Amino acid sequence: MDRRSFIRKSTVAGGALLVPTAIDTLWRQGRAADSPDLVMTKGGEPRAATRAAVEALGGMGRFVSRGDIVVLKPNIAFDRTPELAATTNPEVLAALAEMCLEAGARQVKVFDRTVNDARRCYVQSGIAAALQPLGNVELKYVDDRRFRDMRIGGEVLGTWPIYTEAIEADALINVPIAKHHGLARLTMGIKNWMGIMGGNRSRIHQRIDLALAEMAAFVKPSLTVIDAVRILVANGPQGGSLDDVRYPKVIIAGTDQVAADSLGATLFNLRGSDLGYVREAARLGVGEADLNKLKIQELVLAA
Repeated sequence: MDRRSFIRKSTVAGGALLVPTAIDTLWRQGRAADSPDLVMTKGGEPRAATRAAVEALGGMGRFVSRGDIVVLKPNIAFDRTPELAATTNPEVLAALAEMCLEAGARQVKVFDRTVNDARRCYVQSGIAAALQPLGNVELKYVDDRRFRDMRIGGEVLGTWPIYTEAIEADALINVPIAKHHGLARLTMGIKNWMGIMGGNRSRIHQRIDLALAEMAAFVKPSLTVIDAVRILVANGPQGGSLDDVRYPKVIIAGTDQVAADSLGATLFNLRGSDLGYVREAARLGVGEADLNKLKIQELVLAA
């Protein structure tokens, strides 16, 4: 059964509420015994590094099939230029879109529920310009009519309005930037799912770690690619000063979003277990937070 067929069979009459998700793309991925759990590239230009990371996992064809509709979910929440490390690097996103098309994707959709004005965010981030030359890639504004109440089945998130285009995609690829966050300490893959949540998101702030873990259990991406070309180490998530930006030139890719966030935390001299939502997600069985249990491949690329 493909992803969209699963969704159709799981929809309650009337289309307003979805049953607890089992949208697990493991049936499509199947990790080869000799492939790594995570890949970390160091150095190189963003496009080349992104390609190298995905190729080391087995190539985009492992995650995208011919005729698929693919959603790339970046972080474009703020009206910031790429140099300020508050939004996903446009070159990373463009490389992934190109690879999806090369793998045979019928269409690639890119969107985020922004905090600042979406029209400015999409332009200032450089993402609109980076994607514009690519055919069959659509940078979309979020349409409030496309949120539907879905049964998350969690302690904090019983039901919540979720963006249907993300859930119904044949392949969902999470493309966050790694950066400081005043409430959650860091924002990377798991927290990036707030960009497909509707309603009043501030309602989850009192129990944000468990809420984010429940979202991670519900939304199972085909692939997570963390942009750490530049990282924001203070005054996140919005930033605004180059003094808060570091330039590690790192890309992290993997199928386990908990593991990816755990490895990303090391760029900030933290462990995954230092992040409440990573601990909660591991407790819920979403993924593996202990890097010692994972096969991690590092690729050092020419400058």
